[in-house]
Amino acid sequence: MNLVSLGQSDLRVTPICLGTMTFGQQVAEAESHHILSRSLERGVNFIDTAEMYAVPATAETCGATETFIGNWLAKNPGARQKLVLATKVAGPSRGMPWIRAGQGMTGQDILASCEASLRRLQTDVIDLYQIHWPERNVPAFGALYFDPKKDRAGTSIHEQLQALGELVKAGKVRYIGLSNETPYGVHEFVRLAEQHGLPRVATVQNPYCLINRSLDNGLDETMHHLGVSLLAYSPLGFGLLTGKYDSTGIHGVAQPQGRMAIYESMQKQRWGRPEALAAAKRYNQLARDNGLTPAQLALAFCYTNWRVASTIIGVTSVAQLDECLDAWGTELSPELLKQIDAIRWEYRDPAQ
Repeated sequence: MNLVSLGQSDLRVTPICLGTMTFGQQVAEAESHHILSRSLERGVNFIDTAEMYAVPATAETCGATETFIGNWLAKNPGARQKLVLATKVAGPSRGMPWIRAGQGMTGQDILASCEASLRRLQTDVIDLYQIHWPERNVPAFGALYFDPKKDRAGTSIHEQLQALGELVKAGKVRYIGLSNETPYGVHEFVRLAEQHGLPRVATVQNPYCLINRSLDNGLDETMHHLGVSLLAYSPLGFGLLTGKYDSTGIHGVAQPQGRMAIYESMQKQRWGRPEALAAAKRYNQLARDNGLTPAQLALAFCYTNWRVASTIIGVTSVAQLDECLDAWGTELSPELLKQIDAIRWEYRDPAQ
């Protein structure tokens, strides 16, 4: 894999990134270390995590993922220098009061969260520090529509950038990014950074997969013209695009042991919509009809897409990691891409 640049930064990363939100819930620490070592062995130089991980989020596991990674880095001298390490500061609470007492995300919250992440990760600097979700009122995590009635006074984007600028100036953060953002948000962060001489966002980490291509209708144009790179998360649609739920669904006693089957809270989210599974089954069958596994089709859709700088893969075993990495190089013909678009025309983005 050739390295790619992130935005206008000098960060050079592999086009596949190891996502780690399963570490601390589905994945115990010893296995997480095996996965991290195997990922590095196979040439992946990019790791993404967050202060709120593991997922599903609980008070007991908050910060566990960063702690696992920090312990692995301490056990593997020299590994840190080979890696681009990304983490995130959580936005407003969203039912997680253990992250912080206030409901928002002030500049001081950003500074305190970064210090805590640095301690857990056992590193002096975070290469890419991202805002996990917007502080302001936005439709995200399955909400479809912006509702101005929900607007409230909060921390301005300018104040957030000032805090992030302090971290960059102090050498604790190299570059900044966003996550679960909108076109308006990306434009404002870039505009204010350029106006006030503050750090410019290098990346946006948003969902992008066959059953959620909402980015294709506006945000992709914004990012292209502003020179901001996409980090695509959930390329396998929380497991729906692996085909393992095609015959059993995500409810009942016979389904495979994936996160959608294990955690009832996830079944109630966007990935658990009946329409999402129905669409996934169509894509999965399309893959089989073309001599591919469902995972190969779903991953190749991201791996080969001009919009995507790096695809974040989340795994629970070394075998899953190898399967995702082995899909690199899979080509999708123009005819197959047309068939993918035909299914999207019928189903649109059921996991948006």
